Amino acid sequence: MDIQATSGQNILPNQWDAELYDNKHSFVSQLATDLVELLAPKNGEFILDFGCGTGYLTHNIAISGAEVVGIDNAPTMIEQARKNYPNLKFEVTDGTNLHFIEQFDAIFSNAVLHWIKEPEKVIANIWRALKPGGRFVAEFGGKGNVKVITTAIYNAMKFAGYSVDLNPWYFPSISEYSSLLEQQGLQLVFASLVERPTPLDDGQGMHNWLKMFGNSFLAAVPVDEQTKILADIENQLRPKLYRNGTWFADYRRIRVMAIK
Repeated sequence: MDIQATSGQNILPNQWDAELYDNKHSFVSQLATDLVELLAPKNGEFILDFGCGTGYLTHNIAISGAEVVGIDNAPTMIEQARKNYPNLKFEVTDGTNLHFIEQFDAIFSNAVLHWIKEPEKVIANIWRALKPGGRFVAEFGGKGNVKVITTAIYNAMKFAGYSVDLNPWYFPSISEYSSLLEQQGLQLVFASLVERPTPLDDGQGMHNWLKMFGNSFLAAVPVDEQTKILADIENQLRPKLYRNGTWFADYRRIRVMAIK
C-alpha cells in the first residue's frame, strides 16, 4: 500500500508473503467468520471484499450465492487467492483509488483498514461504490491495538539506532471512526471495540508475526541486524505475551456496520 508516515516521510510498503500468511496466519481470516454472519450475504447480492488477502472470506461470502469481487493491493495475495479459488473474481486494486460507482449491495472488509492512513479517501470510495441503502461491514485494529508489541518494536529500533517514524498502522477510536463515516454520509448502526488476545501459531509465533506484519519497520535495516532487533523485541515481549508455550498478540478490534 502507498501510505504515508505521520511525520510526512514515505513508509516503505509492507511486503506480503502469501505462503507465510496462509501457513502461519490463517487465524486472521478464521477469527472473522462471525463477521460474515454480521454481513449476512444473500443469494443474488453483489458484494465487494475490500482487502481480500488470499480469498478465504471471499469464498465464505460466495457460498451464500452472492456474487463477490475480492480486491487487494498486494499482487502476491491476489495471485494466491486466484490459485485458492479459481472460480472467484479477484483484482489488484488500491483501496484509496477505487473505480466502482454504486455497484455493490454490500462492502465487507476484515483486518485491512488499519493499513491505510488515508481513511477519509477510503470511506469516500466505499460510499461511492455502494448502492443507495447498501451496507458496509468491517473489522480492523482499533485504538490500543498491538500497543505492547509496538512499544517493544520502538524500544528495539531506538536502541539499535534506527528511526521509529515508520509505523504503517492507523488505529482509530470508535468515536473518531464513527465521525468519519457519518461525515461521508454513512449512517452508523453498530460499533464495538473489543479486546482480543490472539494466540499465534507456535513457538515461533511472534517471530513469524513480526516478519509478516511488521516488516516495514525493518525495511531499512540490514538483514544481519534484523535478527538482533527481532530477538530484542521477543525478549521484551516474552514476560507479557508468552504463556504456556504460546505467543499472543495483544489485539483490540473495532467492528462497525453502516448504511448508505
